Amino acid sequence: MQFAYIINYLSDFMWPFARITGLFLIAPLIGSSYIPVYIKLMVAAAITIFLVPLVESPSGVDPLSWQGITLLMQQLMIGLIIGLIMQVAFSAITIAGENIALTMGLGFASMTDPANGVTIPVVSQIMTVFASLYFLALNGHIALIQLLIDSFSLQPIHSFLSLDTAFAVAEWGARMFIGALLVSIPAVTALLVVNIAMGLMTRVAPQMNIFSVGFPLTMMLGFIAIAVTIPMAMRIFQNILEDSIEYASLLF
Repeated sequence: MQFAYIINYLSDFMWPFARITGLFLIAPLIGSSYIPVYIKLMVAAAITIFLVPLVESPSGVDPLSWQGITLLMQQLMIGLIIGLIMQVAFSAITIAGENIALTMGLGFASMTDPANGVTIPVVSQIMTVFASLYFLALNGHIALIQLLIDSFSLQPIHSFLSLDTAFAVAEWGARMFIGALLVSIPAVTALLVVNIAMGLMTRVAPQMNIFSVGFPLTMMLGFIAIAVTIPMAMRIFQNILEDSIEYASLLF
């Protein structure tokens, strides 16, 4: 085997592998920290082997040159952008859970999220589990890989990202807060009505110790509100996922 042939095959393998690796670093569920790194690399390498014959690689680019390194970093950035856009839906569920937990008095009850390695309220963790199961039930992982494969035709390896893409990704972050508001507003509104009622009762009859029963009552009604609104929350989550896939397709 000649050295030029090895370099050519290495470059054909390296470009799609960098994009797939970037996606696996931050994508929902696939990029979770509880999945070992070597498993992510093995899956990325397996997908790359099947993609190499289907992807048009730039010719005449030395992977060890400055141009090759720049192209490699760009492929890694494209994978990170796709994963970041898809991660918005899960972040919306997490923020919605934090809003509900603070309203029902469980903001102090927090635990470490094994997927992201950060501390979030238990309510957010419960809603994230529902969202993860719903994501798998919708074959979201397959749609994510399909989006990655389509990105090689939407954004070929030899083309370069524009500065408008970075601004578009930043603007898409607003969708996270809009989705969190849509998910949390029914439960937060119900709990707000309960708090207003207890405040009025305390004002009318100060001798009654309403707040001694108000805390457990608020928690109980909060969990009831979550159970009632979880189907609607999952539909909103599905809409955000579909919008994320469409937005990522139009971005490149």
